[in-house]
Amino acid sequence: MSTADAARRDWQARIYRASGEVTAAGRVEVTAPRDLRADSGGGHVTLTWEPVAGAIGYLVHRAPAEAGPYTPTEQRDVDVPAVPDPRYVDTRGEPAWYRVAAVTSMERTGPFGEAVFAAPLAEPGAAALRVDASVTTRPLPRPWKYMIGSEHLSYMLSADSVGGRPIGPELTEALRTMRDELGVETVRAHAILCDDLGVYREEDGKPVHDFSRVDEVYDTITAFGMRPIVELSFMPRDLASDPSKTVFGYEAIISPPRDYDRWGDLVRDLTRHLVDRYGLREVVDNWAFEVWNEANLEVFWSGTPQEFFRLYDVSAAAVKDVHPDIRVGGPSSAANGWVQELIDHVDASGAALDFVSTHTYGNAPLDWRPTLERHGRAGTPIWWTEWGPTPTHFHGIGDGPFGAAFLLHGMRSAAGRVDALAHWVASDHFEELGRPPALFHGGFGLLTVGNLRKPRYLALTLADRLGEDELACSATGDVAGVEAWAARSATGAVGVLVWNGTLDQDRADGAELLSREVTLTVEGLAEGEYAVGHHRIDERHSNIRAVWAEIGGDADWPEGEQWERLRAANTLDELEPARTLRAEDGTLRLEFTLPMPAVSYLEFVPV
Repeated sequence: MSTADAARRDWQARIYRASGEVTAAGRVEVTAPRDLRADSGGGHVTLTWEPVAGAIGYLVHRAPAEAGPYTPTEQRDVDVPAVPDPRYVDTRGEPAWYRVAAVTSMERTGPFGEAVFAAPLAEPGAAALRVDASVTTRPLPRPWKYMIGSEHLSYMLSADSVGGRPIGPELTEALRTMRDELGVETVRAHAILCDDLGVYREEDGKPVHDFSRVDEVYDTITAFGMRPIVELSFMPRDLASDPSKTVFGYEAIISPPRDYDRWGDLVRDLTRHLVDRYGLREVVDNWAFEVWNEANLEVFWSGTPQEFFRLYDVSAAAVKDVHPDIRVGGPSSAANGWVQELIDHVDASGAALDFVSTHTYGNAPLDWRPTLERHGRAGTPIWWTEWGPTPTHFHGIGDGPFGAAFLLHGMRSAAGRVDALAHWVASDHFEELGRPPALFHGGFGLLTVGNLRKPRYLALTLADRLGEDELACSATGDVAGVEAWAARSATGAVGVLVWNGTLDQDRADGAELLSREVTLTVEGLAEGEYAVGHHRIDERHSNIRAVWAEIGGDADWPEGEQWERLRAANTLDELEPARTLRAEDGTLRLEFTLPMPAVSYLEFVPV
């Protein structure tokens, strides 16, 4: 059995196992959600309710009869079924009874409200979107700007190739692309303390620290303007209490340290070294240290929860010993776990917590602000240091237009309440459970091997085109999964980003009942003529996976001129040629068909 096969088998056996029991967070008394309403539409039911004070999210249950049994509306490959907002669209296409409860932590749910019944309609209706260009709601939040995820950064030093493409240079170029084209500021990755970088060894029983290979990695990143979020992981072999405990094909050691003082010394010396090399002001202003990765899962932490909290305290103290203004945080947990528990712990231990970080996949991130407010920590930055359409390697769900609509749904939901929503990851150059076996293999990356732009990446570029001033936007009719985001730039151009998606991965390849005829009205414009452009991401537009399926046949990898054909076709396509329209009474109106899944970007530029 190959190392990659063994890593996959181990991962599949342990990925859903908790690393131990923690003391449950204290109960927060919340009311049941009120005024639950179920509106039927073509192929879906949309549920809305009144928000509940103190909730970080809401759990929706469904049942075939009023008496039950009720089960969570879990979607395939979604690690947290709760949603952050008082709205849920069920696209299963079946009649059901629904009820909703508020969630206050990952272990605590309040009472359920009264149940309501609804059945989807057999015919789709139309969706009407209205943008008021005269009403600015706020500066447009851009939660993608602060952070992106990546494979362990030593991979940038690799001289190997996959699919005939050089790993190190292409991964480096992918991160440079995130910086140059999207303005992403930081990158977060695993394993900076792993033995491939040689940071720690013991000679005659004494620790030796060597950060020269770390310097190679971080010098590469900083050379094109990015900064690292330093994830303090994993455990050097000579420091591990049990070096046989590993994860991934590259056998990262997940054991607690055998000596916490030596671990603290390592973290302190690394932090001091980075300050000496890059400057105190630079590290204080632009870097941060995150303790471990997903210690709430057995596959990432072979110790107990108490040993992790001790690791957190020791790590935070070591960072702060270098300078009290250097940021440190966590718990960097899977599926929202241990956030409340870490806050409870540091309240008691006094350890620093400069930001809260956690992960989720397949859904929009929950809202941890009420929890921080209860603990007197309002304003603490909230970083989702991993997020994307799936937690499953080689899944494939994110490679087409479904991933584009999902990404925009999450970013729009997070805007204004999350400080960073870091897509996992930038590039398909990735080897946790084995290197890519084919060009489109279901990789996590926004970019393929060869740095072709997937629909998810193109969706981010469209979001980044939006101007600085967010505009008032409303939707009526049979909206289903249609959402819109609009903004005005300093030049007076108005951009409207519209997408049609679902959390239901069983509908990822499309559902005719969920497609919509959309009428978009933009009012409040200055009188005059506007150049109107319409870009589209769907199965036939801006979808490089479909191009490869057409020209590549059954081949795993492009060869020769096929790469050039793919690069030439890797464009953000127009649905129709740009045209000039006159805003009568300051209003423009457009009608178009929006499949599910699909994204449209409409831009109105004064001429």
